[in-house]
Amino acid sequence: MRTFFSCFLFAILHVLAGHAQELDVPYYVTEPEVVDGMLEMAGVGPGDYLIDLGSGDGRIVIAAAQRGAVGHGVDLDPQRNIEANQNAHEAGVADRVVFLEEDLFETDFSQATVVTMFLLSSINLRLRPDLLSRLRPGTRVLSHTFDMGDWEPDMRQVVGIRPVYLWVIPARVDGVWEWTSNGASYSMTIEQQYQHIDVSIHAGGQELDIETSEINGERITLIARDSNSGARYLFSGKAEEDQITGFLHNRHNDEPAVETWSAMRQY
Repeated sequence: MRTFFSCFLFAILHVLAGHAQELDVPYYVTEPEVVDGMLEMAGVGPGDYLIDLGSGDGRIVIAAAQRGAVGHGVDLDPQRNIEANQNAHEAGVADRVVFLEEDLFETDFSQATVVTMFLLSSINLRLRPDLLSRLRPGTRVLSHTFDMGDWEPDMRQVVGIRPVYLWVIPARVDGVWEWTSNGASYSMTIEQQYQHIDVSIHAGGQELDIETSEINGERITLIARDSNSGARYLFSGKAEEDQITGFLHNRHNDEPAVETWSAMRQY
């Protein structure tokens, strides 16, 4: 017959084991130089709101707060959150951070300007659709050790022995766009795969040769040339929902001109 103490100990271990099974990722610390490298890559500073998914002892969130950011750590392990809060107090940034016992798949990170992760490849891939659809264009996403599959990083560095990846959330610009500028009608078709875009533009019925097409956050840059007239076009604009607005720099016969353009997505 079990003693009261052994039954009590068995119950405690059962609860702890059940809690451990709920964790998506085992706890491993991130080396200090990797923390600094991640924040440096993303240029974290005042005005940033950083959310760390799987925040452990809070070191990434605390380091971000020491750079002037506001931080939010998410971890399912209550012991890690106790440690994180204690570390924040010792670092003097407790008023700039919060650590919550949350499921990272249920966390609202839509207002973050920076999201950091040290998870597993399988977890990154599960999070990827939500990161792309819920974060605002221009938000920086960082992970070390584990990447995002076929979503190529915008930047990759090795810090110590760890690969560190940085992605910038791109605006969704795929579709057909139309606008009129200086009496000329334009039609543009964009096919998009993450931050890579394939663009075709017709100006007044004439297809332009695309020399450069880039999307960086909400900013789009296109350089095109009319092979018949020799005119060159530089389109720069900001994409918001179903509209792109910006400036068109047009050079023909060494005569530069600057116009505004405002394209609407048709479908």
